[in-house]
Amino acid sequence: MMGFEDLLGIGRPSQDIGVLQMGLRAVVIYLATILTIRLGRKRFRGRATAFDIVLGIMIGSVASRAITGDAPMLPAMVATAVLVGLHYLLSLLTIRWDALGSALKGQPIPLVRDGVIDEDNLRKSHISEDDLREELRCKGIRDLREVGLASLEGSGSISVLRTTSKTKVIEIPITEGIHVVRVEIAQ
Repeated sequence: MMGFEDLLGIGRPSQDIGVLQMGLRAVVIYLATILTIRLGRKRFRGRATAFDIVLGIMIGSVASRAITGDAPMLPAMVATAVLVGLHYLLSLLTIRWDALGSALKGQPIPLVRDGVIDEDNLRKSHISEDDLREELRCKGIRDLREVGLASLEGSGSISVLRTTSKTKVIEIPITEGIHVVRVEIAQ
């Protein structure tokens, strides 16, 4: 009768692990990783900042080595749990210490203020004006004057706050059905 260790190829050199063992290892590592990340709460599954992406890369690396047999399964699963635990602990600390949060997750960078593009921040962020305008169009903004503040967030997304000033538009017909004068009054 084949035991659990034989089924998973535990103790065998990586070159001696067969297709069945590697497939079963993939299932075990997948389920263990899902469970570990679920225990790490929603922080990792939410917006992805560099802080979160590093965790994803490291978990992927450790898990892949466990699947292929290049690393022992149990220590790799423990390492994954330690990484998620460390990520969870650091996320708790970033709530209490803003400086740590800024260091790990970054600060928003203003790209547009009151309808005016901040060229220096755009250049420092490696974003072209065309890319910025595309992002604004995707958010339903056609004119920069509609933007109170647009910032590049730590997650890499661009957040947009519309201007709060309201304009009243009055259209005055000059010639019936032909000419219209449009007057915008800022309130």
